[in-house]
Amino acid sequence: MRVLIARTAIFVCLLSLGTVLGGTALGQGNSNKTPASPSIQATLLKPGEVAAILPPAVFFQGKSAPVQGRNSGGIRFEDKSLMLVSLIDTSGYSSQVQEKYQAYLITESPLDIDGHRLSPGAYGCGFISSGFIVMDIGGHDLFIANATRDSDLRRPTPLQVMTAPEESGKYRLYAGRNFVSFRIATGN
Repeated sequence: MRVLIARTAIFVCLLSLGTVLGGTALGQGNSNKTPASPSIQATLLKPGEVAAILPPAVFFQGKSAPVQGRNSGGIRFEDKSLMLVSLIDTSGYSSQVQEKYQAYLITESPLDIDGHRLSPGAYGCGFISSGFIVMDIGGHDLFIANATRDSDLRRPTPLQVMTAPEESGKYRLYAGRNFVSFRIATGN
């Protein structure tokens, strides 16, 4: 009887020791892994959410223009930074400016827009015949990125931000059926 009690006590001690050491006792192995924390995903923002964040009017090339909150979109990235974009009422601008300046884009993180790096800041942008143009708030052209027409888009809207189906962490900014691809920029 004493032998049975001693064996039971040793077995209980080994089980306890195995639990404390992460399962190394009794041949369970040591994984040295901490429990996985829940992954924080980027969140697409709806027009109402973006309109609540953006001011009612924005500054570009010496003038103030009202934003079209119903025609806006954005992303709250994994690091909580924002990228917001909204169509603008450009009726007070010349026709040459109106051709290029269709939307206002604000980003808190550097972006890679089709291979072009865009630093955090506020910009004018729009879709033109040669692609997607980005301008600083003084109206100076920074770059023109390639734009693509998506004839398979089921419900085109004047402006929307969507995840890119081909690659995780990549997004598309649409104006109607035309889109430009972007992601958070990496490196310096």
